[in-house]
Amino acid sequence: MFLRSCWKSRHKPDSGSVLVWLQLRYVALLWLCVTHLGCAGAEKTVVQKDAEFDITYNDTARSDNQTIYAFNHTVSRNRTEGVRVTVDVLSEGTESSPILFVVRQKQAVLSFQVPLILRGLTDKKFSFTASPSQPQYFKYVFPDGVDTVIVKVNSEMTFPCSVMSIQDIQCPVYDLDNNVAFIGMYQTMTKKGAITVQRKDFPSNSFYVVVVVKTEDEACGGPLRFYPLRPDELIDAGNRSKTLDVVVSPAIKSEVYVMGMLFCLGIFLSFYLLTFLVACVENKRMHRRREGLLHPVDMSPAETAPLLGKPAVTPVSPYDQYGSFADNASTLSSEAITDSIASDANYGYMERSLESVTGRSRHESLSSVEEDDYDTLADIDSDKNIVRTKKYLCVSDLARKDKRVLSKKYQIYFWNIATIGVFYALPVIQLVITYQTVVNVTGNQDICYYNFLCAHPLGNLSAFNNILSNLGYVMLGLLFLLIVLQRDIIHSKALERNELNALECGIPKHFGLFYAMGTALMMEGLLSACYHVCPNYTNFQFDTSFMYMIAGLCVLKLYQKRHPDINASAYTAYACLAAVIFFSVLGVVFGKGNMVFWIVFSVIHILATLLLSTQLYYMGRWRLDSGILRRMVYVIYTDCIRQCSGPMYIDRMVLLVMGNIVNWSLAAYGLLERPNDFASYLLAIAICNLLLYFAFYIIMKLRSGERIGCMSLVCILFTAVVWGFALFFFFQGLSTWQKTPAESREHNRDCIVLSFFDDHDIWHFLSSIAMFGSFLVLLTMDDDLDDVQRDKIFVF
Repeated sequence: MFLRSCWKSRHKPDSGSVLVWLQLRYVALLWLCVTHLGCAGAEKTVVQKDAEFDITYNDTARSDNQTIYAFNHTVSRNRTEGVRVTVDVLSEGTESSPILFVVRQKQAVLSFQVPLILRGLTDKKFSFTASPSQPQYFKYVFPDGVDTVIVKVNSEMTFPCSVMSIQDIQCPVYDLDNNVAFIGMYQTMTKKGAITVQRKDFPSNSFYVVVVVKTEDEACGGPLRFYPLRPDELIDAGNRSKTLDVVVSPAIKSEVYVMGMLFCLGIFLSFYLLTFLVACVENKRMHRRREGLLHPVDMSPAETAPLLGKPAVTPVSPYDQYGSFADNASTLSSEAITDSIASDANYGYMERSLESVTGRSRHESLSSVEEDDYDTLADIDSDKNIVRTKKYLCVSDLARKDKRVLSKKYQIYFWNIATIGVFYALPVIQLVITYQTVVNVTGNQDICYYNFLCAHPLGNLSAFNNILSNLGYVMLGLLFLLIVLQRDIIHSKALERNELNALECGIPKHFGLFYAMGTALMMEGLLSACYHVCPNYTNFQFDTSFMYMIAGLCVLKLYQKRHPDINASAYTAYACLAAVIFFSVLGVVFGKGNMVFWIVFSVIHILATLLLSTQLYYMGRWRLDSGILRRMVYVIYTDCIRQCSGPMYIDRMVLLVMGNIVNWSLAAYGLLERPNDFASYLLAIAICNLLLYFAFYIIMKLRSGERIGCMSLVCILFTAVVWGFALFFFFQGLSTWQKTPAESREHNRDCIVLSFFDDHDIWHFLSSIAMFGSFLVLLTMDDDLDDVQRDKIFVF
């Protein structure tokens, strides 16, 4: 079935032909409308003719007339048939005034022009107007020496929503709303759109840029259209024309990739060099210090006393000066009675000299007694109740367990997180590879939320620069492990030499948590890189899981410094962190606007805060069992009713009250606001608690008469400055999966460093350096106590 329409043209002569396939359903009225596009705005005479199949019609098209051919076609219900319409232009030279053909069916409209004029694109901006009935497409040919280009489409108008597509040179061109996603690469857009195109993906060394305006705006975050109840009622779609401009410019060359990789490596290798120089200086200082200990003949007793762990001046008893903002005058409360017993029984223990422990045998100090064996003795348990409930504690009171047992206990942190990291990372890597494959195969650029204006592909990866910038977490995490290993070796050798400072002075050295922190930093880099393979809402948890781990491990390390005997075991700690990650997953799936979920989470958050506060206040001597209500009533009666007395542990109470205020406030904020980004909200809770505890630790350290060493002070100041700059780049917000992909692209920005890295890459650089600096602060902040006896170091 062919229709051949021929006519004469009064304008410049030329020839052309168009072949179109049409598929009709059931009984359809097919209209072929022929219109001359020469004089826009002129009044046209409409002529309608009844037409039949297999007949050729010759006609003349002018700028002042419009000819309509009407065909009746019946299609059986269970058969699929097509109608081919062939149009030949017999005149010559109609480029300036092409002929427009419109084919109208019962539920579809198709239009095309003859001759088809393709506008070529260059590196200059070209402006045009598109609408749902008038899509636009352009041809681009790769110049010699250019292998990658970036196609940018911009508009001053947010709506109507449009689709930008990159298609291979073929016929037909898919330029309708319902078929533009069939081939090539495509993305929805409002004001900005950008797609990086590589020559290797187009064998013809050229491609089409197609821009289609959608008939509705829901895909771009716009309001839903009103659909009338009656199907025959017309809808006023309004003006859906959109003015846009397109420009195709060459992307970066391979030299820029090399410069970016060398820049990234150079930054972090410089930290290795700086660490090596500092280690050399520190080694010389330690060597001189050791020689001074071995040959103190030229030094006075006052000078040698600190080196041997003895104070030069007899300190005032901590019971007189340390520990509270105000004196607690009550001696009749239940807590005060316990404190009185503890003070009588252990005063002499606190004032023991270093010589009193030199006779302890090496075998006794490093015995193979298990921690559980020590704790299950009834008399020792009673002693723990006495020691840990004293009003003023020293580190020696909470460092009574065997060193070898505790070292094995804390090494479990490292082995557990290494195991968790392997089993967590493998399925994540497999999943993001699948995501990237889907993007490459389907061409759907709306799956992943890149910064498309600075997304440099490499191989099958769409945004290699966002992955490369995570290298700092891995390299600095490894460097931190090497630093911890060096300290661990030095401390082990000191123990082998039975050095008194290593045995009985300073904060007890347990490196298991430090190893776990370094491993967590490396895993954070790996999983952040996995997330940036295809960043979106569903896999953001990969980027935050080990952030929870890092925050939790830092809090545990701070607490372990002064409470080595009663710190949480690895199994308990990781079980709690697993619960946090579990809630993170639930928040991603169910938390968006779900009031029931937020109520349940807020209640659990507050209850967990109260339970942890009680555990910390009583130093682990509080038990959750059947007698808890009876004990609570007894404490309330004795301390609040019979005699009103203030809290016994003032410093701990201040910390816990502040912690409860912060956590209750965060719980109330979550319940009222219900933020969409639950993972970030959960991370904010962890970071706020970590910062609160760190600030409390520093303040109490200074109040206790201790000082912050030069190295620690430098690390604190450096880390604070770097964190400030890092957060500035983090809040630039180059993309957001809390909005539609089209709305997210409105936040896209160009690269800012070497034409290769964007603001978020700089956040990766700076945050990895800041985390490394934070770890160094935790590692070195108590180095000033290495020569101080543990029964002179206060617990807070």
